[in-house]
Amino acid sequence: MAEPTQPGTFKHLVRIANVDLPGEKQIRWALTKIKGVGIHFADAACILAHVPKMMKTGTISDEQIARLNSIVTDPIKAGLPHWMLNRRKDYETGDDKHLITGNLIFATDNDIKLMKKIRSYKGLRHTKGLPVRGQRTRSNFRKSKGKVVGVVKKKVAPAAGDKKDDKSKKEDKGGKKEAKK
Repeated sequence: MAEPTQPGTFKHLVRIANVDLPGEKQIRWALTKIKGVGIHFADAACILAHVPKMMKTGTISDEQIARLNSIVTDPIKAGLPHWMLNRRKDYETGDDKHLITGNLIFATDNDIKLMKKIRSYKGLRHTKGLPVRGQRTRSNFRKSKGKVVGVVKKKVAPAAGDKKDDKSKKEDKGGKKEAKK
């Protein structure tokens, strides 16, 4: 791990893919701050850019930042395998893509809108505000159902042969009325 030779070369913020990354973190963990970049993708980008992944983000050079930026923004051109991309066989174009930041959010929202429009099962679950991926809903996801409902015991009904008038039930043996509970 190379430490800065001069005290002025350390950068506290490094900008890659229009996202400010903290300079005190390792580059592999700092890259995960970019939406659409996970730890495995970050490791692969570091290998392709010839940057040690354990190196602090603030110590990398400007040319390494430029290489990482080009790899993160266009990983297919950099030689990343297609199975590592987050949008393979796009619905509209059929191409393999890797979306990051705002484009990823936009595409996800459009996918959900399409599912709602075609009334697929997942779209109906999104519309109703219920979990989409098969989770149980008995105890979780109460926000869409209201307050927590506890168990209420049933009142014991009198037997069919013990029908007495209400006065005899309310009075005890001494003739006093029983207080309501």
